[in-house]
Amino acid sequence: MKDGLWLVRERVAGVQYFLEHHYGFFYILTNASLESTSSAAEGYYLARCIAEKSLTAEWQVIVLPGQDISFQDMDIFHRHLVLSIQQKGLPLFCSIDIPMSVNSEQPMELENLNPWFFPVPSCLCSIVAGSNHDFMSSIYRVVISSPVMPDIIADYDMGKRAFTILHQEEVVGLTEKGESDSYGVAFPFNFTITNSKKDESLEDGQQQSWTDLSEAFSCERIEVVSHDGFMVPLTIVCSQKAKHTNQSPGLLHGYGAYGEVLDKSWCSDHISLLSRGWVLAYADVRGGGGEGSLHQSGTQACKMNSIYDFTACGMYLVNEGFVHKNKLAAIGCSAGGLLVAAAINIYQSLFSAVILKVPFLDICNTMLNPCLPLTILDYDEFGDPRNQADFEIIHHYSPYDNITQGCYPSVLVTASFDDSRVGVWEAAKWVAQVREKTCPTCSQSVILKTNMSGGHFGEGGRYIHCEDVAFEYAFLIKAMGMLDDEKQSHVL
Repeated sequence: MKDGLWLVRERVAGVQYFLEHHYGFFYILTNASLESTSSAAEGYYLARCIAEKSLTAEWQVIVLPGQDISFQDMDIFHRHLVLSIQQKGLPLFCSIDIPMSVNSEQPMELENLNPWFFPVPSCLCSIVAGSNHDFMSSIYRVVISSPVMPDIIADYDMGKRAFTILHQEEVVGLTEKGESDSYGVAFPFNFTITNSKKDESLEDGQQQSWTDLSEAFSCERIEVVSHDGFMVPLTIVCSQKAKHTNQSPGLLHGYGAYGEVLDKSWCSDHISLLSRGWVLAYADVRGGGGEGSLHQSGTQACKMNSIYDFTACGMYLVNEGFVHKNKLAAIGCSAGGLLVAAAINIYQSLFSAVILKVPFLDICNTMLNPCLPLTILDYDEFGDPRNQADFEIIHHYSPYDNITQGCYPSVLVTASFDDSRVGVWEAAKWVAQVREKTCPTCSQSVILKTNMSGGHFGEGGRYIHCEDVAFEYAFLIKAMGMLDDEKQSHVL
């Protein structure tokens, strides 16, 4: 542009704008309020304006998401607009043919634009865009995954409304179909997807086959009632033989911050626990990503919602017979460590073992120091403790400031000396405080493992990762009193 940068709209707190140019128009994905220019709406919608400097303020709202759908992101191509959406809590993609004929002054709902919802398997938990840099292409590449399905790379032809499986991650070391390992689990199994219910345009007989483990392992998504009636999405993965036995050990994952969706993609490491009869669960608590105001309702003054959501999911696993009441473990990383540590301060007896990975534990002291790298950025997420009202809210759930006397579960805390996001001293202070206040038996079960050379994400490298996971799983097995069973199985 010869006349420099254009101001599209004045900045408003909490409002985001994502612009894409397409043949004389700007397409804008935004959460700006439809009624006021000075506030944010609960969800995103699609607007359009003419790509001229004098007309960028004259927006026309063209597409609203519709019922049970929320917009997350968009990509634009020569003849197609791709929307990343959440539908009833599940991630999906759909494409719309462009340019659009928008004659009405009233915005249209997505379903009225003849969208093509990309066909996906029923066990889907994760779908992310691949490398799609060719503006003229009608092919859109994605990576599809779930806890029971190794990663698939697929191309979706938006012109022909058909898809092709290009590659699936190979999992080495699994037995052939019909053969069982020492824990009674046989895998893998072939799974074939035919026409999607949302995609009636595919011709009969068009099939794409891939491999998943759904005959050996169950993957289901349910909703758990939290303290205030909010329905918390909970994904539960376990072997078919371990369902509702009341005897299984379980591991509950949580994060609940920065609007990030909890990762539920394929991880071959989990086969080690699943084949031993463990139940893996993923709690999408408030504060994380998802539909509508899921993020905002778990931040600042509402942060306790995240913690109560997490404990509600733990109680559900025990009460519904998925996990034995004395064999439930929890794991949280970084801000997820804050979530889990705050939960065990409130409900000490709910979890029998906990893993806190580079956890954010001393939030009050950290947020009072604006010289630290992330402090000022975190004011939007947690509040500013220099304000008395915010300080009292943060202090109420701060893991370090709310350690109480009594018996804590076995805890493995990991820290990294060169971590620029969460100081190594936070884990050290928390461990020292727990050891001092809790009973001597509990103190012996609180372990601090410090990486003297890694950062927030560890040292990197496949072998280092394998060593770290093996250490964590060994801790869980020992903390659950399953070590003798392991030794006996090796003897047999």
